[in-house]
Amino acid sequence: MTYNPRLRDVYDNEIRGSLQKEFDYSNVMEIPKLDKIVLNMGVGAAVNDSKKVKKAVMEMAKIAGQAPVTTRAKKSIAGFKVREEMPLGCKVTLRGAKMYEFLDRLIQVALPRVRDFRGVNDNSFDGLGNYALGLKEQLVFTEINYDDVDDIRGMDVIICTTAKTDKEAHALLSGFQMPFASNTAGDR
Repeated sequence: MTYNPRLRDVYDNEIRGSLQKEFDYSNVMEIPKLDKIVLNMGVGAAVNDSKKVKKAVMEMAKIAGQAPVTTRAKKSIAGFKVREEMPLGCKVTLRGAKMYEFLDRLIQVALPRVRDFRGVNDNSFDGLGNYALGLKEQLVFTEINYDDVDDIRGMDVIICTTAKTDKEAHALLSGFQMPFASNTAGDR
């Protein structure tokens, strides 16, 4: 028996049908769905201390539930003391069940823990149905123990969908209860 994440069931049973009605899709393959979620953490302090990247990789692995890839500098930049192939951060791509689990934790647990949270920006779509969001600190995730953190690091969360327009992607993410600022303000 395979495990189906909660948000996958929500998508299959509720969101897919409502999107098909709202956008009048004739083919079920046209209905937008989540493709992948990419997490990226840049570590600028790695220029002076390479151990910072190792710590960031450990924290990212706890957050994502899978091992991240270390990102390296493509070319040397003398002004920033960066050499070619120097480790400068980490990233991880989530798909399938881990993607749905992460999105569930992000929406239900992490975002409500952000200080002075008023919803995520509606204008962070890229025009092709993908959504990008930045977090200022990794402490919003419950997997990170506050006492073990040496530095506060931000991270980027990019949610890639198969939607062709931003309106379709907004409707898809709204179905997952993504707390958009317009939804929390009562404008829409």
